[in-house]
Amino acid sequence: MSTEARRAPVPPRPTTPPHPAAPAYDPAPVYDPAPPSATRARPRRTVAAAVCCVLGLGLIAGAAAGSRLAEGPDDDPAARSAYTVGREAWHSIPVNTLFPRTLKGDGAGPGGADRIWTRLAVAPDGGCADALDPLLARTLRTVGCAHVLRATYTDATASSVTTVGLAFTEADADAMRALGARFADQRLDRRTDLLPRTYPVKDSPAASFGARQRASWSVHVLTGIPVVAFAVTGFADGRVSTPPQPADRAMATGATTPAAQAGLGHEAKGLSEGIERALRTHVAGLTEQPR
Repeated sequence: MSTEARRAPVPPRPTTPPHPAAPAYDPAPVYDPAPPSATRARPRRTVAAAVCCVLGLGLIAGAAAGSRLAEGPDDDPAARSAYTVGREAWHSIPVNTLFPRTLKGDGAGPGGADRIWTRLAVAPDGGCADALDPLLARTLRTVGCAHVLRATYTDATASSVTTVGLAFTEADADAMRALGARFADQRLDRRTDLLPRTYPVKDSPAASFGARQRASWSVHVLTGIPVVAFAVTGFADGRVSTPPQPADRAMATGATTPAAQAGLGHEAKGLSEGIERALRTHVAGLTEQPR
């Protein structure tokens, strides 16, 4: 037997499977209370909510502002004060309301007799310089005399004529009270250099009603509204009255001047108070209108 025959066959070397690869390093996971998608969504929701809040506040503010604009200043209670309404009354109240065609004065005459006056004409809107003597105009300029409305009346017998007027100022309540106190303390309503002017009317009993025909007058500072009411009276026949006499003196018991005996002080005072009363009534009505 040959050597190759006697040699035992060598079994094949078993193959060793490759060593398995070591697992990759996997650190412990970090705790995340919300998944990544939820984490990204939360800031977006917060921003969206803030934007909606801002838009909502803007809409509310815009609506409020629009409401205020729609209401206007006259709906503000402060804007509806008697001073605001009274200051505008010269153009907001009809002239026939301020100066009625016929005005009654119950108990306004001497001895409490009734009076009735008929309007002859209404003067054009003017200023203090047109309606008042220079010193009186200068005095009212301290309260911002802005507009003056006047009308001339005659009594039922057409024996007297009276120009009555309203001077509208720009003053506030304190300034009007101060002016009223000045008139009272200094007796400015009795000074013959502080008179209202007449408004003559052609082809009427007041055709010759001029400065020299002024027989009695009245000037009254209102403090509830920014207005000075005044009136000046004379004889319809054009007679000269020198010097004129203030209404309260012409109305005094025992007064013997022509103006006093003819009741011209009562005419001036009665007409002025009648016009003043009508103005107060209408201003109060406008002030108290529902808003």
